[in-house]
Amino acid sequence: MSDPVQVTRVRLAARAAVVLAGVGALALTVAGPATSSPGLPVATSTGAATAQRFVDGGAHPVNLKAPWSREVTRYGAHDLSPYKIAHVRELQYRLKWVGLFKGTPTGYYGPVTRAAVRAFQTRWHMIVTGNANASTWKRLLQRTVRNPQGVPVVCKRAGWHACYDRKFHQVTLWYNGSIRNAWLVRGGAYTMQTRLGTHLVYYRDIDHISGQFGSPMPYSQFFDGGEALHGSRLMMDPFVDHSHGCINMYVEDARQLWNLTYNKRLWVTVYGAWS
Repeated sequence: MSDPVQVTRVRLAARAAVVLAGVGALALTVAGPATSSPGLPVATSTGAATAQRFVDGGAHPVNLKAPWSREVTRYGAHDLSPYKIAHVRELQYRLKWVGLFKGTPTGYYGPVTRAAVRAFQTRWHMIVTGNANASTWKRLLQRTVRNPQGVPVVCKRAGWHACYDRKFHQVTLWYNGSIRNAWLVRGGAYTMQTRLGTHLVYYRDIDHISGQFGSPMPYSQFFDGGEALHGSRLMMDPFVDHSHGCINMYVEDARQLWNLTYNKRLWVTVYGAWS
């Protein structure tokens, strides 16, 4: 992290210490009931994370602020750890949902995954490369938004909205009524469920540490008590295990959401049956 961002974070934390005492301890736990507070001021870190750009096909940079964007995922890639996610498992899940990947998602981009990508590219009359480039990801993401008819009306109102569907392990990002992206996530366990409702992000910390658990929570955006959208250093598969109430994202995805919204008023809506 660059020194300016670190200084910004430290200054912000100092200014907010009185108001937000205890947030770190609650970050991964379920706090008491809270109501939506439309007038609540938004405390924000002012520095954006370094923008990610991955070369697409060796020539064209991929701007992860563009709608429906992901890093380029190539044959031979592997989701090695929560610190080294190449979005292979997500790619396999989404190919499975369009009927082209028949196996169990493994996080390794081998021949079976490459054949499924080629079939998808052929189906949509794209250049067949066998790699999930920017155009392939865009079409695949658009075709695999889960339960689109179940998205609450509030998500489609003016402004920025991150909407978490607990049943389908999905966060969708909306701006002025148009959907811009979708990510696979996980929420709280049955006894620590992420609370339903709509809230405004009131505090952000680019490299938050949980006061109770001591675990990293990068790119945290707090929206309801101690609940936040943040990158997880534990999650490998969004459909395995749960958090202590927060919405866990892949670190790369949390950074992508941060770069899009860190200086915006962001509403977060949690809906759907627990899963």
